[in-house]
Amino acid sequence: MQTELSKRLGVEHALFGFTPFPAVAAALSRAGGLGVLGAVRYADPDELRRDLDWIEAHVDAKPYGLDVVMPAKKVEGVTEADVEAMIPAGHRQYVEDTLTKYGVPGLDEGEAAGWRITGWMEEVARTQLDVAFEHPIKLLANALGSPPADVIERAHQKGVLVAALAGSARHARKHAEAGIDIVVAQGYEAGGHTGEIATMVLTPEVVDAVAPLPVLAAGGIGSGQQVAAALTLGAQGVWLGSIWLTTTEADMHSPALTRKLLAAGSGDTVRSRALTGKPARQLRTEWTDAWDDPNGPGTLPMPLQGLLVAEAVSRIQKHEVGPLLGTPVGQIVGRMTSERSVQEVVDDLTRGFEQAVDRLDRIAGRSHG
Repeated sequence: MQTELSKRLGVEHALFGFTPFPAVAAALSRAGGLGVLGAVRYADPDELRRDLDWIEAHVDAKPYGLDVVMPAKKVEGVTEADVEAMIPAGHRQYVEDTLTKYGVPGLDEGEAAGWRITGWMEEVARTQLDVAFEHPIKLLANALGSPPADVIERAHQKGVLVAALAGSARHARKHAEAGIDIVVAQGYEAGGHTGEIATMVLTPEVVDAVAPLPVLAAGGIGSGQQVAAALTLGAQGVWLGSIWLTTTEADMHSPALTRKLLAAGSGDTVRSRALTGKPARQLRTEWTDAWDDPNGPGTLPMPLQGLLVAEAVSRIQKHEVGPLLGTPVGQIVGRMTSERSVQEVVDDLTRGFEQAVDRLDRIAGRSHG
């Protein structure tokens, strides 16, 4: 399952895995893919340094990468307190009323919300990059599109390839013009922030739009047959995120959430602005329903919504309030029916890929005999 890009990066399989969990990233790299650690939750650079040190010590000298969230354009002079002040009192009351309705306890005194806006602010992302470039990362991905030009230049000086996510061919062309090395074509089925175009349609459009730049297909991929389909459409690999959430290495901190993921079908997700203010695919819950309710106040634009609900989401997760408990996840959740190790997932992907290629060979009248 090698392509020109996987060979360039020194990985055995063209499997690129985004994950917030260091143990998953390391396990994927050991298994022959390329583990990419999501940095958005690391407001403290020392915490990121500790986890990258851990990954480096557990990848058996295999390559790995980092995913950051930074806008291409900087907004000067805006602090988190400034953003807090923009949140209407009515929205804050709606959050409290919803939590009260479901009996959600508060956090302990002095306990901070686990997810804050800080990871989305450029100055934080730049401190993350300072830490990242202390390590031998092979790939830097940006979830908000092309990173600033100086970041791309700095990565290239370090010999690091830069990837950017795109939800349309138009976005992909902008990334190519900005000088990135890899476009991740992220389809509608994907977990998290995603656009309107399905992976099957988007992938060949992006491949044609940015040729000869390599493209990774993302969104709804969780089987080897789908990997084969992506490569047939012209991609040089696949970008996988949701499939790792129910692996044994994933530290979800919530058995109840893992059970919900394992029980969910492919129709149990929704693109909602409830989490960040931008459409993000996640488990459909009574929390997402509350924010999509026409009788409610509606969501706020990014980054206000994320800051508004940060503490509420932490309370829901900490106390495992079932009806409200959710997470970003793609439509591939319907295939996530049992807890498996990362190695078992990779083995299943490679086995399914081989079966798909054999099937195509038979259809084409070829054989390996």
